[in-house]
Amino acid sequence: MSLVVLYEDNHCLAVAKPAGLLTQGVPAGIPTLEAEARSYLKTKYHKEGNVYLGIPHRLDRPVSGVVLFARSSKAAARLAEQFRDRTVSKVYVGLVEYSGTPPAMEGQWADHLRKIQSESRTEVVAAEHPEGKVSALHFRRMSSDERFALLRLEPLTGRMHQIRVQAASRGWPIAGDIQYGAVTPFGPPVELSRDRIIALHGWQLTFRHPIRYEPVTIQAPLPSIWGDWSKVPLE
Repeated sequence: MSLVVLYEDNHCLAVAKPAGLLTQGVPAGIPTLEAEARSYLKTKYHKEGNVYLGIPHRLDRPVSGVVLFARSSKAAARLAEQFRDRTVSKVYVGLVEYSGTPPAMEGQWADHLRKIQSESRTEVVAAEHPEGKVSALHFRRMSSDERFALLRLEPLTGRMHQIRVQAASRGWPIAGDIQYGAVTPFGPPVELSRDRIIALHGWQLTFRHPIRYEPVTIQAPLPSIWGDWSKVPLE
């Protein structure tokens, strides 16, 4: 794999994660974006021994998009604080399937979500459920045809599988997301279910630089596998 670097300085490294690749993982030997980034820094800067790399956030394995790493412990702590405090702005792009009525042109989804640890999935629950957490996002429909709609999605909270669950619960699952009810495959055929990819992409990330504090916005173009959908303007 050739690492696609989107932004780099002495404190931060942002790269484009391919769908199907783990951001970080164990056991050793499994390909991960973290390992690729470490190898890149080690080779480029002729570093001996271990290369420091902080990981303040992740993308799900079947999702592509911007991933931000920290190159120092100080940067890692400050970036982790921003992600924890929800001051980082994230914009995703999702291709949802539908039969019947497509999503509205613009709006907000609000639900209570419960994480099911034993099954590594999330579900919508009633507002009074003791384990439910308020989850919200803003969406805008950028394009559509008779089967699919391309949505620009801005989560206001950060729950596990939030976009995937909120879209699917309304009858608009992310294409390829069989776990949450999609029937349309996305991407090349795979032998193992864990290698399936879905039509969800972390398109834009805006954060404050951990040293200089000015806002930094990074974008990862939609991969070519999205076909003509990748040509739709997202601004």
